[in-house]
Amino acid sequence: MEIIGPLLISTIAGLSTVLGSLVIFFKIKEQNITKFITFCLSFSIAIMIGISISELIPESLFQLINGGVGKGLFISIISLLIGIFLIKVVIVFIDKQKKNTTSLYKLGILSMIALMLHNFPEGIATFLSAYQDMDLGLKLGIAIMLHNIPEGISIAVPIFYATQSKKKAIQKAFISGLAEPLGAILAFLLFKKFITDTFISIILLLVAGIMITISIEEIYPEIKKYKENKWFYIGIFIGIVLLLINHFCF
Repeated sequence: MEIIGPLLISTIAGLSTVLGSLVIFFKIKEQNITKFITFCLSFSIAIMIGISISELIPESLFQLINGGVGKGLFISIISLLIGIFLIKVVIVFIDKQKKNTTSLYKLGILSMIALMLHNFPEGIATFLSAYQDMDLGLKLGIAIMLHNIPEGISIAVPIFYATQSKKKAIQKAFISGLAEPLGAILAFLLFKKFITDTFISIILLLVAGIMITISIEEIYPEIKKYKENKWFYIGIFIGIVLLLINHFCF
């Protein structure tokens, strides 16, 4: 059976994170760097929290309560809490391992981890959708590509300004996006017959807990350090507008 098309769709959608990372090539004047970082981090918060509360949580919750409201709510809450716990453990681990790491670099690494976890089930969903219905898979792939581009920004910008290395910034965005075709390949080779909607819903709730926690506990405090409130609001606004366009047009 034809798998090249579904795999190609998943790969293009996933690696569109690299397109987002290309913003590091913009020439930013030194006096505007804090404004640019504030804008990009605020944009990241809007994307991460927006995706979580508008897509991951409601869609997963709806799927889980089909098996019973009480049971579905319980599994949903536990999944969110486990996601929050897991990322807190990762944060502590990073802090202990690299005490000299800048806060911006840590944000980039945390964003990469969160978005890898996000992209993995997305890759499974995209591949299986396209495998069953190419038109549906193509629409889903385009929607995922559009929100993977800003995800690439959220990884690359803090990594670049922490390390001054374009190579490292693009590399981390590439690794995050690679999780999507990897999820697609595993879906075909190992899990096609075993992955259920319930399983994917639980994973996406874990990811929602992780992204919300990173946004509130790590990214927002970093934004406050720069004291660029105007660019904070602009970043949030543009992120929300992009999410709305993605949601209603695709």
